[in-house]
Amino acid sequence: MSEDNIEALAVALRQFAQDRDWDPFHSPKNLASALIVEAGELLEHFQWSDRGAREDLTARQLEAVTLEMADVFLYLIRLADKLDVDLIAAARRKLEVNALKYPVSLARGSSKKYTDL
Repeated sequence: MSEDNIEALAVALRQFAQDRDWDPFHSPKNLASALIVEAGELLEHFQWSDRGAREDLTARQLEAVTLEMADVFLYLIRLADKLDVDLIAAARRKLEVNALKYPVSLARGSSKKYTDL
């Protein structure tokens, strides 16, 4: 099995939690809460940035942002594993749903919500 796929990460996370006897703490609710906390920590790096663009980040800031992104990603993978959700299939399905909600002819160049297009 390739180590660069979501299933391999899920297995590694399962083992990581098992080795530390953390599984009892990894309820879907707790994992979703932790994911939101980590997303907040990610956002904190952009809180006072005027643009929040890549070129505004120093190498040190980018590394910190990268690690926060990894935290969000890992919690999401762990949550999906606990709920037996195929994230790739779910993401592909969501892209299809969004394509219907945001047709190119109406959404191109617009930041409006689909209900306002």
